[in-house]
Amino acid sequence: MTITFEDIERAATAIAGKVPRTPIVRASALSEQTGANVMLKLETLQTTNAFKVRGALNKLLSLTPDERKRGVIALSAGNHAQAVAFHATQLGIPATIVMPETTPWTKVERTSQFGGTVELAGETLAEARDHLNSLIEKHGLVLVHPYNDPLVMAGQGTVALEMLADAPDLDTLLVPIGGGGLISGMAVAARQIKPDIKIIGVEIERYPSMHAAINDTGAASGGSTLAEGIAVRDVGELAVEVCRKLVDDIVLVSEAAVEKAVATLLSQEKLLAEGAGAAGVAALLQDSGRWQGSNVGLVICGGNIDQRMLASLIVRELGRDKRVVSLRFRIEDRPGVLGLISSALGEQKANILEVHHQRNFLDVPAKGAVLEITIETRGPKHADEIIAFMRKQPYIANVSQFGAGE
Repeated sequence: MTITFEDIERAATAIAGKVPRTPIVRASALSEQTGANVMLKLETLQTTNAFKVRGALNKLLSLTPDERKRGVIALSAGNHAQAVAFHATQLGIPATIVMPETTPWTKVERTSQFGGTVELAGETLAEARDHLNSLIEKHGLVLVHPYNDPLVMAGQGTVALEMLADAPDLDTLLVPIGGGGLISGMAVAARQIKPDIKIIGVEIERYPSMHAAINDTGAASGGSTLAEGIAVRDVGELAVEVCRKLVDDIVLVSEAAVEKAVATLLSQEKLLAEGAGAAGVAALLQDSGRWQGSNVGLVICGGNIDQRMLASLIVRELGRDKRVVSLRFRIEDRPGVLGLISSALGEQKANILEVHHQRNFLDVPAKGAVLEITIETRGPKHADEIIAFMRKQPYIANVSQFGAGE
């Protein structure tokens, strides 16, 4: 085996007092929805809001004086970058972080704030890797790999030590998979502590890299995803070895399921998670019947989500739940109709959020117009009642729904 239980215990001792022991809490709403007893490990409460600090610190603490003097380097566009930058700075180790030029500026800025020297190179991680290799060769920097490193994997495995110490009745672990460092470390720890526990990995459908590696399917990975933290094309060779032996199953979740999971955590559990951090919840909700009667532990592994993306996601979820509905009205273009529609919507207790009045569409009669009105409702039943009521009004030719709630 790539790493042993003793490696993880040593990592726990090494990082104790330097990495917060995050709480594990019961998710009441998720438990009620699924019939499972759902416990959430809140790695979002780490200093950098993600679990990556564990493995990064364990690796950094292993360096020799000469290696510390030379400095470290990492390739990452996300949580690993911030973890290495933060702990290297705390230890007085120079840290260079290579990021693609396409990395969102907020992530670049936060990594710099944690003390890392950021170098932007290339459009993709593959192109950035060429620059990373040239810096290693030129300056003798020590690579801190985000997942394909035994010390990093052992550090991530401390998550399972804490979970099973604080919630010993857990019989199932749902763990997001990116490169595989987290699930491999956790699997080694969990199997030693509780041999019959079920270990289930979670990947996004667009990036089924570990699933493909274990099952030799050769499935392609690619595309945009909210769960960019686990959007990894090439999983770690060391992690594949562990997962083949110790992981029971890998669940693939849809993009819509991840969006719903982030929104559910925020609205029902009052917890903020990034897409990758909510992947376990996505698996839970996508097939809720599978977990009924189980004591399920989920790792909410990261909470670094872009604010604009979060705002968009919330509005989209409100649309799916028909809490926000966009209606298109075909009307006669004459004075007073807009006022009548506004009054009718108000009578139905709909709150008008936005109005667009269009006269120049070619498919609209010359004496007609199209109104697009976005309203806030109390939910699906209320939305349907409003639409039914508006369709009965004589001054409206047609009413249709469009957008996310359609």
